[in-house]
Amino acid sequence: MTKATDLRANSDDQLNEQLGNLKREQFNLRFQAATSQLEKPSRVREVRRDIARIKTLQAQRAAAAK
Repeated sequence: MTKATDLRANSDDQLNEQLGNLKREQFNLRFQAATSQLEKPSRVREVRRDIARIKTLQAQRAAAAK
């Protein structure tokens, strides 16, 4: 799990890269869940929340830039 304070230290490019990685992981977790191969079901929730944290931070930065 990534903390919001850790994310704030990252640049916009780093956030975009992390977001891409998390979305890829979320896609893979969805496939594992569908085929009953999911080892850690709690990871689905963690990834979803990390994606939300990054998107929230990006929205805050976009609003502050205006």
